[in-house]
Amino acid sequence: MFSLTEKIALITGAASGIGSSIAEVFGRAGATVIILDREGTKAEGFTKSLQHQGYKAQSFTLDVANESACFEVTRAVLNQWGRVDILVNNAGVGHVGTMMETSGSDLDRLYSVNVRGVFNMSKAVLPEMIARRNGNIINIASIGGIVGIRDRLAYCTTKFAVVGMTKSMALDHATAGIRVNCICPGRVETPFVSARLAEYADPLKAREEMAATQAIGRMGSPTEIAAAALYLASDESSFVTGSSFIIDGGWSAGK
Repeated sequence: MFSLTEKIALITGAASGIGSSIAEVFGRAGATVIILDREGTKAEGFTKSLQHQGYKAQSFTLDVANESACFEVTRAVLNQWGRVDILVNNAGVGHVGTMMETSGSDLDRLYSVNVRGVFNMSKAVLPEMIARRNGNIINIASIGGIVGIRDRLAYCTTKFAVVGMTKSMALDHATAGIRVNCICPGRVETPFVSARLAEYADPLKAREEMAATQAIGRMGSPTEIAAAALYLASDESSFVTGSSFIIDGGWSAGK
């Protein structure tokens, strides 16, 4: 079950965290994984580690906020591999702050990556998918795209937009054989979260507070999100499109 043999998968923000876990799980399932990340050196190093494990992998340096670069990288992939079966829009950035603590430039920065990045890459791959009448797009949104989170105005605004874009694309392209879904994680222990915790005066207390947000009393792991991505990428989920897959340890259950 959940085989991705012979599939070509593009994953943005794939050099670390959730993205790298998805890439490793997809590689293990038989996919050729294309690692896209703005940190090119890290992407190249991670790609080599995947290759050493026997997985098929390639990397490109890419800032998803750059529309022309998204199309250029997609053309390069299509020239080499002939198609894109799966796109995982994972790249994203965060921000802490209320409306009064968020500047217009803060909102623009998050929008350029979290929303335009998804738009740019989806628009780049869709023509080939539509022509072939087969394709699968998975957007990594957030529980912050389902319910409001205090002090996360810009982040929630952009993640609600990703959920809306997911549903719109799913409806628009369903008859062309394209499935589009999103995953909405709660707090996940990634290098990004660890770095934020280190900024607190009491990192241990901050970690406990973050863990307590989930009903089950802990944060998630990147591999738990990757497992959901594997299901959505596989043929076993062929009747699933337009869905927001909530994986939040019960965070939203009582809301």
